[in-house]
Amino acid sequence: MEYHYQTSGTCSQEIIIEVEQDIIKKVTIVGGCAGNTKGISKLVEGMKIDEVIKRLKGIPCGFRGTSCPDQLARALEEFKKTRE
Repeated sequence: MEYHYQTSGTCSQEIIIEVEQDIIKKVTIVGGCAGNTKGISKLVEGMKIDEVIKRLKGIPCGFRGTSCPDQLARALEEFKKTRE
């Protein structure tokens, strides 16, 4: 299943997540710092949704109060709500 999430408060604009059961198959972050967002995307592939949320939620980027990793965690939380 593919899920699209519009980010807020970051340089990135959108996160596209492909999930099979509770495993993340692919993450594409549109915009943001290319090296960091590609690195995050590769690191979370194959991980369970809850583990990624646990590790990334609340990470700030400077004064913003959120970050691309935090937005990914929020996207995954929203994704889980759509399945309930």
